Amino acid sequence: MAAQGMHQSQNLSLQQVLAPQLQQSLLILQAPLLELRNLVQQEMETNPVLEELPNESDSTSSSDSADSDQEFKEEFDKLAKLDDEWRDYMAQSSGFSARAHEDEEKRQFFFDSIATTETLQQHLMSQLNQQMLNAIDRKTAELIIGNVDDNGFLQTTPGEMALNTGIAQEDFEMMLTLIQSFFPPGVGARDLQECLLIQLKRDGRGNSLEYKIISEYMQDLGKRRFPEIARRMGISVEQVQKCANNIAQLEPRPGAVFAEAPQNYVVPDVTIEKINGEYQIILNGEQIPHLR
Repeated sequence: MAAQGMHQSQNLSLQQVLAPQLQQSLLILQAPLLELRNLVQQEMETNPVLEELPNESDSTSSSDSADSDQEFKEEFDKLAKLDDEWRDYMAQSSGFSARAHEDEEKRQFFFDSIATTETLQQHLMSQLNQQMLNAIDRKTAELIIGNVDDNGFLQTTPGEMALNTGIAQEDFEMMLTLIQSFFPPGVGARDLQECLLIQLKRDGRGNSLEYKIISEYMQDLGKRRFPEIARRMGISVEQVQKCANNIAQLEPRPGAVFAEAPQNYVVPDVTIEKINGEYQIILNGEQIPHLR
């Protein structure tokens, strides 16, 4: 039986270890342009030694820009030569691979977090899909939604749609009433007057003074003829003014909340241009601050 105990042994192994500065250089090499610019700006805020180079006069700006681009290209070429070492190190270092995987997950989460704005038509279709309708009614409702503009107004009439499609006008009238019950209040109206009346009715103010003023004295209201409205309705001018203030709180463009979509811009790291019959890859270094 072999004796048990503590023994000393020597093993010879070869392992590649990258210095922290080299690891940082490789991480910078991997970063997209916008992320790299943010990294540089964050470093400038935390490191008082760094200073961004000021813009010089127009006479020397072109030459300095060319020199900066050349320096940037040379630095990029130096980092590009480390690609093979980077791949070997990634294969050998599980800890660093875990960090790289975590960074990739954060980056993917950032892209997934970009909000995509729903259009008014998409919002109306999602509400329509919740209704139990037969095939003809669904087609009729979809045609109506397709004729609603970004402000929420119907750009045609049930009669015109009936003539163009062969579907009965009564079916269009019925489906239009359904769509006018959707959110946002006032959507599907044929004009501003109907839009405001729909909002008041849905708010439980179908018998209010505001409803009567809009339905009977819309033109006078638009021209602010408050004394004339008060005389014809038998109420005071102050009451008409109060009603006008309440009407001003309504939404004249119910679809406006869906109209303003944010613009997501993409800044390329490189561009490919055809120069003298040959395609050349040009690095986009203008977005990165130059430091000293």
